[in-house]
Amino acid sequence: MRKSIVTIALIFGVIGSLAAQEVVSSSTGSNYYGDFNNEIKVNFLTLIMFGSFEVAYERYLSEDHSLEFKGFFNDRFGFNNEKKGKKYKTNSLQAAMNFYLNSNGSGRFYLFPLAKIRFGDFEEPSESGGIETTDMTAFILGAGAGYKWEVSEHFAFGPYASIGRNFSDDVIDRFTGIEFNAGFNLGYRF
Repeated sequence: MRKSIVTIALIFGVIGSLAAQEVVSSSTGSNYYGDFNNEIKVNFLTLIMFGSFEVAYERYLSEDHSLEFKGFFNDRFGFNNEKKGKKYKTNSLQAAMNFYLNSNGSGRFYLFPLAKIRFGDFEEPSESGGIETTDMTAFILGAGAGYKWEVSEHFAFGPYASIGRNFSDDVIDRFTGIEFNAGFNLGYRF
């Protein structure tokens, strides 16, 4: 619980810092992405399918690139299920730099490198009748791609997929060193 509170406080701290920077940018007249430099996104696909809440804040630095911070609550990386008594008690923070490639008027492709930190535990019944716990704390590096439809001045949505390399021996022993993630974001710009 304490880790979740610290994670949420960290996310709001970063957003508050960037919002303060936005006020300074607005007063100097430098505005990169139309009238809006910020976007809040929710991955509703994993929310519906797995009960995993993924929320992101994207800050446009120019027309062609942005910085994105993402929080994963009840992180179900790799679309692992919780059947047969398995429980994921994991949360993650991710930072990525999005590079937008082209624009056809209503949408554009983007690529992104990412760095992710996951913390928490995985529990499952052991053969002896107890509970076996795996420490899921890990550092992950990876890359991904997506497409964003810009349907109006304030709303955008689109799919993305990423693949990452996990650097935790405990996680690699129980699962795998390669992690896949995908989703469908719905975003609001301001």
